[in-house]
Amino acid sequence: MYNEEAYVERAVAGARAELERMGGEWEIVIVDDASTDRTPALADGLARADPRVRVVHNPVNRRLGGALKAGFAAASKDLVFYTDADLPVDLSQLARAVRVLEYQQADILAGYRFDRTTEGTRRAVYTIGYHLLIRLLFRLRIRDVNFAFKLFRRSLLQRIELESEGSFIDAELLLRARKAGAVTIQLGLDYFPRAHGASRASSPAVIGGILREMARQWRELR
Repeated sequence: MYNEEAYVERAVAGARAELERMGGEWEIVIVDDASTDRTPALADGLARADPRVRVVHNPVNRRLGGALKAGFAAASKDLVFYTDADLPVDLSQLARAVRVLEYQQADILAGYRFDRTTEGTRRAVYTIGYHLLIRLLFRLRIRDVNFAFKLFRRSLLQRIELESEGSFIDAELLLRARKAGAVTIQLGLDYFPRAHGASRASSPAVIGGILREMARQWRELR
C-alpha cells in the first residue's frame, strides 16, 4: 500500500471476513511502502487490534516489486496470496482459487480479468501492447500478466529469487516459476476498478521501469 488511507481498513476487513469464513490458520500482511498519508497509522491500528494482522513498513518507497518482495519475505503460511489495496476482485473468489490450486496440484494460480473495458482506453492499449511484448519476447502464454490476483505455494519462493523492484515483478514471478518447472494455472474473474485515488500503473515512470527491468532480465528468462 502506498497512500491508501481510503482503502486500508476496507481491504483488511474484506480479507479477514473471507479468511474467517474459509477457516484454518491465516495471517494478513500489510506492506506500507513509505506512505505519506494516514496509511501507516491506520495499518498499525489494525495490527494492534488483531495479532493475525502484521505490518511491514518500508523505510523508503520501493515501488511494486520491492513492496511485494517485502511482503513475500514476511509471509509464513504454506499458501501465499496477494492483491492490491483497492481490492480489484471479490475476495470471496479466494476459496475457489485455493480449491482449484489444490485440485490441479499446481504451484501457482494467476487470475485474469473477464472484462477490462472499465480501465479506460489508454490503459487498455498499454496493457494489450505489454502482453503482446511479453508473449513475443518470453513466449509466456498468460492471459493477464499484471493482474493482482496470484496465489502460490510459499515453497515456490525457495526455488526462485525475484529481482524486480518495479512493475515487471508480476511477469518475473511467472517466468521464474516456469523456469523452475512450476505448474501454473489460470482462473477467470470479474474485475472491479478502483473508485478512489488514481492508479499509477500506466504512468511514464512505471512503463519506463518495466522496460528497463525487462531488458535486463530478457536473456536469462526468455
